[in-house]
Amino acid sequence: MTMRLLILGGTTEASTLAQAVADRGLNAVFSYAGRVHTPRSQPIPHRVGGFGGVAGLAGYLRDHNISHVIDATHPFAAQMSWNAFHACQQTMTPLIALTRPPWQAQAGDNWQNVADIDGAVAALQGPAQRIMLALGRLHMNAFAAQAQHHYVLRLVDAPSTPPALPNHQVIVARGPFETAGDIALFQDHKIDLIVCKNAGGQGAEAKIHAARALGLPILMINRPDLPPRKAVATAEEIFDWLDHQPATDRGV
Repeated sequence: MTMRLLILGGTTEASTLAQAVADRGLNAVFSYAGRVHTPRSQPIPHRVGGFGGVAGLAGYLRDHNISHVIDATHPFAAQMSWNAFHACQQTMTPLIALTRPPWQAQAGDNWQNVADIDGAVAALQGPAQRIMLALGRLHMNAFAAQAQHHYVLRLVDAPSTPPALPNHQVIVARGPFETAGDIALFQDHKIDLIVCKNAGGQGAEAKIHAARALGLPILMINRPDLPPRKAVATAEEIFDWLDHQPATDRGV
């Protein structure tokens, strides 16, 4: 079986890997979930959209002769990661994850950790505050349950329909961001609290440094449970794994 990679992407790390794969002349396709209206161009062929669950992804792996799957999705894209895990098990396709180490609280940080979005919403009970909601668009409407706050939303794309939050402001911007810029942003909007996911990585880390510099608290949402698969942090480790995982017939 000829080597043909499927990169499940959308992250900065996935794009870096795609460039490295292109530089090596490897046969690969890059898959976007389709949650961003204007995804970054890639140096390898790409597709956009879901696969149709585990069965759909397993069928894609077979139909397109995929020899290896690299899960480089966002650490909070748990459903996609689990679908990839089960589809690769069904088709006996080698799977590896390219993921970012989570952020760790340091001296001077004031974090309150919660398990999920529901936990974050519940933690916002109390007097009105000005909150930087750095979560993307998928979960923003859940915070309408705490409508007393003013929310500042930073999104990659302008929302097609207004958020359900009665008191909010949308800032359209694409990372990576810089600490000085986030300090200015938080000061300009008189932010009292930042709500974010523990995504890890450098592209969105500026808000962590900015909060530390300003002494602002962070409501940090912990990562979801992910499947038990080999996980690495660099493209070099991916290539080392590929060298030891030759493309073979799946037996399906």
